[in-house]
Amino acid sequence: MNTETQKSCSEQLLCDLYKNVKMGADSIINLMPKVQDGALRDEMTAELNRYEDFAKQIGDELKSHGVTPKEENVLTKLGSKMGMAMNTMMDSTASHIAQMMIEGATMGVTENTKLIREYENKNCSEKSLELARQTVRFMEDSVERMKKYL
Repeated sequence: MNTETQKSCSEQLLCDLYKNVKMGADSIINLMPKVQDGALRDEMTAELNRYEDFAKQIGDELKSHGVTPKEENVLTKLGSKMGMAMNTMMDSTASHIAQMMIEGATMGVTENTKLIREYENKNCSEKSLELARQTVRFMEDSVERMKKYL
């Protein structure tokens, strides 16, 4: 595979990955006002920081390719925010919020694993694939950390 194809493949993977980690960060930001449990709030803050770290790493890598990172469109973000507001309106207990965090992280694991499978057979750069693998490991660990709040 030529270098141009590898670059294009890596850019697409990174673009998709960037959207996914930004969506994770946005979800935590949207849930935070509902969190009353101090330990859960601390855990979510640490996770938010890690999502933002991933977004910065991925964004920097995209910029090194001359690509401007893009988040999900406004309607997708608004729909997600409204869904979370509705979901926490009747139940904003730590257990319910932890369940929402687990469901979100599980979706992230699924999406990013699909991306890895799709792109690892296209000779993307190992750096891009490793960033994707790191996000999956982080999200899997997140699921485990949130279980104690169920």
